Amino acid sequence: MTSSEQIFNTLVLPYLNHAVRTYESGYASVSDIDAAMRFGCGYPKGPLSVVDEIGAARVRDLLAARYAETGDHLHQPADLLEKLVADGRTFADEAAAAGESAAPTFKHDIGKVGVVGTGTMASGIVQVFAQAGYDVVYVGRSQDKLDGVVGYITKNLDRAIAKGKGTEDDKAALLGRLTGSTEREALGDVDIVVEAIAEDLDIKLQLFADLDRIAKPGAILATTTSSLPITRLGEATSRPGDVIGMHFFNPAPVMKLVEIITTPATSAEVDESVRALTANVGKVGVSAGDRSGFIVNLLLFPYLNDAIKLAEGGEELATIDAAIKETASFPMGPFELLDVVGNDVSLAIQKELFGEFGEAGFEPAKTLVAKVEAGELGRKTKQGFHTY
Repeated sequence: MTSSEQIFNTLVLPYLNHAVRTYESGYASVSDIDAAMRFGCGYPKGPLSVVDEIGAARVRDLLAARYAETGDHLHQPADLLEKLVADGRTFADEAAAAGESAAPTFKHDIGKVGVVGTGTMASGIVQVFAQAGYDVVYVGRSQDKLDGVVGYITKNLDRAIAKGKGTEDDKAALLGRLTGSTEREALGDVDIVVEAIAEDLDIKLQLFADLDRIAKPGAILATTTSSLPITRLGEATSRPGDVIGMHFFNPAPVMKLVEIITTPATSAEVDESVRALTANVGKVGVSAGDRSGFIVNLLLFPYLNDAIKLAEGGEELATIDAAIKETASFPMGPFELLDVVGNDVSLAIQKELFGEFGEAGFEPAKTLVAKVEAGELGRKTKQGFHTY
């Protein structure tokens, strides 16, 4: 067996197993799991399609060998793999049996959108909605912050015009759909509010209590959180049925994926309307429930954490990066990706997953903790796992 094959078996097989268990638990559908990793990470194929390609029996046997070697519960082949082998079925068969659901339709009228926040994510979301023809009210703490949103969008539009992908008239029309305000009260007549402020539960709880007061009856209250409990945000309002997750990926104008996260209280009408809205702005929506990591982070970060642990065992970073790009056709190796995401962000997400699931294999790698403590956060500090 070559070193590249060993690296594939060490890192990619547990990722595939985790995806199988995610489907097996009923958390998300075959098509949504595969779409999440294709559109959220740029992978050429979703993990369950890869299992079909390799063969459930082969994946099961390779995992069993890993499990015998490591004793790590995460490497124990998912029960569903054994069942698929016994029944002669594939994940494609599973997806076909589930049937294609009808395209979602709007159960709520959505004509005007509110966005809270002025950072890169919020600015991108403002652009996405305005580009799709929606009037957007966006709220920030100061006029400088509001001007920054317009600056960000203008730069993106100018870049597109330079490439022949738009006109000055298109730009003027889009910017004409924007209204900035330093007062949250400006959100009183919007049909949906999407918040994209700091990932701090206390700050978001205060915001949702305020939005509950300001937003009109029937307005949908959405959060872009990638790690905090949306159920808690709903409980901060008198209308938990109207609260939902819309997890955009950065940069929002470019990335196609939106994870649509329902809580036990989210109404079916709100869920369907948000799925319809997501499609209407040209994004790919995937549905899942309210638990740490949703789909993408749940599957991506344990794989990245495993890569760090493999390097701690003496494997060269460049060798691991190259092997993954070669054998799995991932667009980036794990250490290249960690440096793009930011080691501080990666550590925070890994801690969330470890706290929620309690899997020993999810404990953050020591090197990741050390990198963050040393301020080596990746590309943004010019030093991470690689030097920039």
